[in-house]
Amino acid sequence: MKDRHPEDWYPHDYVLRYLTDLFPKWLRPNHITLFRIVMTPVVVWLLFFENYRVGVPLFFLVAFTDALDGTLARTRKQITAWGAFWDPVADKILISLTVLLIVVQHINIYLGLLVIFIELVIITGALVRKRQGAVQHANVWGKIKMSLQVVGVLALLISLWLGVDLFIDISTGTFSLAIVFAIISLFTYGI
Repeated sequence: MKDRHPEDWYPHDYVLRYLTDLFPKWLRPNHITLFRIVMTPVVVWLLFFENYRVGVPLFFLVAFTDALDGTLARTRKQITAWGAFWDPVADKILISLTVLLIVVQHINIYLGLLVIFIELVIITGALVRKRQGAVQHANVWGKIKMSLQVVGVLALLISLWLGVDLFIDISTGTFSLAIVFAIISLFTYGI
């Protein structure tokens, strides 16, 4: 797969660009990334105390800001080195803490730890490349992995919230598939 230029649009950008038109011009993509970073502990706190009525929709909103800030950056041509680094880190923090909190407890400790381990390897690789002066932009495999992880977490949260066991099986399958894409993403980033 050829290297993707950071300004190249993803398929979801063509849909979300209409939503980003609703945002004021002063709102920058990095503000949305910062919002995700600040709101992650709130989401984790709500989920820890099993306040799923508020925590599940808030998790979905915070996870959705991942697509939003990227679309906003590409459509407004506001891509920054700060955003290119912190956007995926914010995603990994949100997913890793949520996985640590609920997947390890409700699905399988090994599956949860594997997801977290891969995320840590990706973050470590990004930090090493940043120290070397290179900024690693997200690739399509990482986007698919993140989407699958969000769906996996959301399915598990819905299961816990509504008591529907079927969603636990959906979550397990989705996380297993996300691990495959995480490994592909890891190797395409170049460990």
